Amino acid sequence: MTSLGRVVRFSPVDLPSVPSTSVQLAAGTPLRDYLGITTKGEKVLGFVRFDSDTPIALGTAQGTVKRIVPSSLPVRPDLEVIGMKPGDTVVGAAEASDDTELVFVTTDAQLLRFPASTVRPQGAPAGGMAGVKLGSGASVLFFGAVDPTTDAVVATVSGGESILPGTDPGRAKVSSFAEYPAKGRATGGVRAHAFLKGEDRLTVAWVGASPPQAVDPTGAVRKLPETGARRDASGQPIDGVIGSIGRTLV
Repeated sequence: MTSLGRVVRFSPVDLPSVPSTSVQLAAGTPLRDYLGITTKGEKVLGFVRFDSDTPIALGTAQGTVKRIVPSSLPVRPDLEVIGMKPGDTVVGAAEASDDTELVFVTTDAQLLRFPASTVRPQGAPAGGMAGVKLGSGASVLFFGAVDPTTDAVVATVSGGESILPGTDPGRAKVSSFAEYPAKGRATGGVRAHAFLKGEDRLTVAWVGASPPQAVDPTGAVRKLPETGARRDASGQPIDGVIGSIGRTLV
């Protein structure tokens, strides 16, 4: 599934075999080349099993949300699964059964969580429905699905639009997901990070099962603060630029 709201069907048996002892990313095949993705800016967001009956939730930069059931999709090599407004893109896609919660985090540090069951699955051509209400000039930075019974956390990194990228790593914090009250779909959510002087936006956000792991733009590991910060607190200084955050596999 890609950021342009389409799925590209392929079989993993066609991928080249890589030794199990290999730890080098270069040992694999560039996925964009393998799938024939040539549009500038289009990114692969994740993988979908077409025989699955578990809905997949999509969230867009302009705050739209949609759920689709993979097994109901037409059998085509390339298929658009959400109709989007001009300039919009999909920022996240995740399996989302009715007992999970959907989560949006915006660039102006608002977090909204609501039950996935409030978003009824739609067919491929549909454009979804309102997911989060955005503030002026804000967009969605993160979208995902969370099991509320797990030890989930919210990791955020703040920065400033006037700061030259790569010159200031910003400030980061990690809070318990339970600290954030649930709100109704299509509302603005709650404050997820307090900005200090010179900060006016989030640069990275992630919500998922603990423990989180941060890396810089080259893939080198970066240390995050310990979990336990208040949901509306400011962040702590970090030792380097964080490019992305994900779950640590232990």
